[in-house]
Amino acid sequence: MKRWHLAVAAMALALGAGVGAQNQADSRDMALLGHSDLQARSAYMPVIHRQGDRYIAYVGHHGGQAQNSLTGRMEQNGTSVVDVTNPRSPRYLAHIPGDAGEGEGGGAQMVAVCNGSRLPRADRTKVYMLRSFGGSAHEVWDVTAPEKPARVTVVVSGLRDTHKSFWECDTGIAYLVSGDPAWRTRRMTKIYDLGNPASPVFVRDYGVVGQQPGATGEVPTELHGPISLGPKGNRVYFSHGTGRGGIVQVVDREKLLNGPKEPTPENLRYPVITQIDLPPESGAHTSLPLLGMPMPEFAKQRPPANHPQPGAGHEHGDTIPRLTTGGPHRDFLAVVGETTGNECLENRQFVRMVDITWDTNPIGVETFNVPEASGNFCGRGGRFGAHASHENPTPIYYGRVLFVSWFNAGVRAIDIRDPYDLKEIGYYIPATTDKTDQRCVGQGAERRCKIAIQSNNVEVDDRGYIYIADRANTGLHVVELTGAARRVANFPGQSTARN
Repeated sequence: MKRWHLAVAAMALALGAGVGAQNQADSRDMALLGHSDLQARSAYMPVIHRQGDRYIAYVGHHGGQAQNSLTGRMEQNGTSVVDVTNPRSPRYLAHIPGDAGEGEGGGAQMVAVCNGSRLPRADRTKVYMLRSFGGSAHEVWDVTAPEKPARVTVVVSGLRDTHKSFWECDTGIAYLVSGDPAWRTRRMTKIYDLGNPASPVFVRDYGVVGQQPGATGEVPTELHGPISLGPKGNRVYFSHGTGRGGIVQVVDREKLLNGPKEPTPENLRYPVITQIDLPPESGAHTSLPLLGMPMPEFAKQRPPANHPQPGAGHEHGDTIPRLTTGGPHRDFLAVVGETTGNECLENRQFVRMVDITWDTNPIGVETFNVPEASGNFCGRGGRFGAHASHENPTPIYYGRVLFVSWFNAGVRAIDIRDPYDLKEIGYYIPATTDKTDQRCVGQGAERRCKIAIQSNNVEVDDRGYIYIADRANTGLHVVELTGAARRVANFPGQSTARN
């Protein structure tokens, strides 16, 4: 009998070496500080906002339902509000229920937060949160008292899908990823002026030629999300597709907002500076601008006066830290695809670095990938591959470290100081818990399921803390850089040498 027990134990260890390896956290130069289970809700998008002396995390959720531990009621997944002022002890403040439905068909995935003091026509004493409501609507909430959120208005409803929108706090312009029933795609852009969030003003509809009402032929890939530089930077970067058919549009913001608005092919093309069509098997979940990147390698270049000079091609706007005041520098986009299939049953998605110094002539210069063999990730269960980068342009990390969520491979920290030679400097893969949900492949007798971490989205706050939202119900992890990786960042009082 003893031999039988030993044999069973040996078998369990052998199986655990591949499939169950995520029962414990794994890391290099990143360390866990705190954790909130988010009431075991599937988490999509965290945004961390400073409100007075507090830091509040607003976390959007995929569809589903769970018990609200604050009220004892079952509620549809929506938005979690968590006080992360002390990153070692997150405190759950409130849950705002979302729409009924599972996965991306319900919940309230997207969040953005603006202070009324920045918005041009808002109540200056208020703090406002913009969020999606399932796939049907976009709403604005008053979160001045984050423990007691109150809905202000429904911006637009009657949609057939939503996703990752963008809100300019200094102008109020909101680019809402929406599924207008009249359009041929499930996701395009409805632009609203939310300078006074209580009184939304419609600006225009926008999409790729072929998506508009009345068009014919193949429908271009749906929008995933935009990022705007605001009026001074005068660029909006639109990312289309997740794991295939990726499109990146670089758009003139002034022409987009003030040009002809009827969605004809000519009017939709009018604001487009350039369109990057990725290979068919690649998506564009996030296109993050990295502007004014110093290029010390090129310091000795002396091109003739009559040659094009490789300075950064346009103003960066007030939302982007200025990295250099002189010397050679260039502009880039970090384009991240999204893995959508479990256990590697799809094409690999990764990070592409695109030089947009001349944004009419973009060119890819580098890629970043996590080797599968480094963790037997295809065998761990769930998705393995890139999903999204952080977006907060804090000077601590901007132009230095890029954090990218990689599903069952956690979050990877990438040294981007040389965009032509990306290097991983750290990673954090959270441990699974009793709340972590399974991920399955196959049908019928071929169906198999595994418990796996699914680090879904990542964001940073202005203090440099890193927040990882888990798709498989494991919650929100707060981590920090340590060791050599921390020295690559630009923390206050730390040497700012770039190499």
